[in-house]
Amino acid sequence: MENAGKSVADVIFDEYPTAKKIVCICSRTNNGGDGLVAARHLTSRYDVTVVLIGYPEHIRTHEARKNWEIISNLLTPQVIIVKRSEDLQILDRILADADVVVDAIFGVGVKGKPRGLEGEAILKINALKKKFEFKVVSVDVPSGFDSHRGEPSELMIDSDIIVTFHDMKYGLDRLGKRIYVKSIGIPRDAEIFVGPGDFIEFVKRREPWSHKGDFGRILIVGGSKHYTGAPALSALAALRTGADLAIIYAPEKIISTLRSFSPNIIAEPYPGDIFSKNSIDGAIMLSEKSDVVVVGPGIGSDNETLRAIHELIEQISEKKPIVVDADALKSLAKYGIPRAPNIIITPHAGEFKIIFGEIPPRDMQQRGEIVRKYAEKNGITILLKGHIDIISNGDKLLFNRTGNPGMTVGGTGDVLTGIIAAIRAQGFDSFESAAMGAFLCGLAGDLAYEKFGYGLTATDVIDHIPVAIRRIEAVIRGES
Repeated sequence: MENAGKSVADVIFDEYPTAKKIVCICSRTNNGGDGLVAARHLTSRYDVTVVLIGYPEHIRTHEARKNWEIISNLLTPQVIIVKRSEDLQILDRILADADVVVDAIFGVGVKGKPRGLEGEAILKINALKKKFEFKVVSVDVPSGFDSHRGEPSELMIDSDIIVTFHDMKYGLDRLGKRIYVKSIGIPRDAEIFVGPGDFIEFVKRREPWSHKGDFGRILIVGGSKHYTGAPALSALAALRTGADLAIIYAPEKIISTLRSFSPNIIAEPYPGDIFSKNSIDGAIMLSEKSDVVVVGPGIGSDNETLRAIHELIEQISEKKPIVVDADALKSLAKYGIPRAPNIIITPHAGEFKIIFGEIPPRDMQQRGEIVRKYAEKNGITILLKGHIDIISNGDKLLFNRTGNPGMTVGGTGDVLTGIIAAIRAQGFDSFESAAMGAFLCGLAGDLAYEKFGYGLTATDVIDHIPVAIRRIEAVIRGES
């Protein structure tokens, strides 16, 4: 935050050396914290006014709160707090003689059109810019730019200069604005390893009017007379990750066993002992009411099953996100991989060799490139499990180092599958879901290891998923 804010100030020093008055408009987010740091540095040369949108006690992170304390205790900048819509009228006076306005309202974490007091502030600033002709310098992205879609939302601040950090943000270069890309000391590891920062959107609070189904319906096609626990582990992991419903489609002979694992599991039967061609229509019908389909946990490897699994994947992969694991991976090895970005596969090294005919090397760079190569070739997302997980969609490549040797216990792969499915069901793309799923599953496993050592079980990992999510939330809020 310190480096980011100073970078913004340095650009203003260079671009507007004759300016007299700078107004920094900051929200309660980390983007606002960057603006507060910039304001502190700018006071060395300019007359600075800081406008905070919202109540100071609602500033979200420790770093931003600390910078608010610093700026509000300085004598030189004028500090104004805008708590409600009518307070925005003060901008008419403050911006009338401004030379530069620093836009530190929203950064890359915002999707869609800005709303509330911040949205009103953006509208006001744009209107006053036309009237008073001040310049606007945006911090990281213009407030209202949707970095997830790489394009402006319905409401975006009218910037003249954008100071973005570390790397060019997706779609930013298409705005036709002057852009500075500034290094702020982020190490290479922070770019290539999954971390808590990848969960900023995932841990956001749910709206009070949310209802059942808003956060994901997961269908799990799996289970057999030999493996009843695997699909149940996936279902329970999905629920602990935040999915609203988890439905298992399994042979009728094991339905009562599946239901006995937990009253939270919904189990739907199909006739016979194995998944076969006759089971496909039922799976497709259930998939139509589901957000994500998991195929494979405990499903068995009979030739008839592998053929039917492949046919199911082919029929639904264009319409539904699919997570393929366990025995279902053998069907892809035998009959080929449908080219669909909706498909996520989660092999370990042995399964990777069976599918692609190549053993992943131990050198991590080479291993990453092999995963990227086959993900690109097949148009899918691959999560290669290992002591360091590797995730690629053929374009992007990430590594994950959470997890421990205790997670070699049976069932943890099924837990990972359920976690990925739950994240995917909440609107994240296949690559994001696989990367976040690997990190969350590994972190839950690490927390379970702290309690049980190498005696941990797959259900211990499931029980620690909510604890891991709270740990991630604490890191994002700057509390840990």
